[in-house]
Amino acid sequence: MEPISFPINSSADERGQVTFVNDFDMTDVKRSYVVTNTLFKTVRAWHGHRNEKKWVTVQKGEFLVCVVKVDSFDNPDMNAEVKEYVLNSENSVLFIPGGYANGAMNLTDENEIRYFSSASLGESSIDDFRINAQFWNPWEKHNPNFYE
Repeated sequence: MEPISFPINSSADERGQVTFVNDFDMTDVKRSYVVTNTLFKTVRAWHGHRNEKKWVTVQKGEFLVCVVKVDSFDNPDMNAEVKEYVLNSENSVLFIPGGYANGAMNLTDENEIRYFSSASLGESSIDDFRINAQFWNPWEKHNPNFYE
């Protein structure tokens, strides 16, 4: 399965606006969390799961979100393709299937990114793989200020 970008839509009239993502099926979601970075252009990467699925949406600002299909979490391929998505609060919800590593960098000072997860915290902790933030480095061209 590949990552999928679900468009965010809106409808407005004299009463105001409704924003929605009707294609985002939340049946598998077990938890959600929000990340805010103190420093401009902070990279948080790479975080992978064999089974856990994630959905990512930006609530404030703009983020570069990158994903890589990992062939082996024990010995990942440095030449694997990195897919890049620039997300903001108006464009999409990104689905990341299990078997991928992901990372994000805020491109604005004001920033807030929300993750939805298919795993409980306990389930996630036994399916959690961390890879150095610069192992794949799509961030470099954006002049990051901090790698985590």
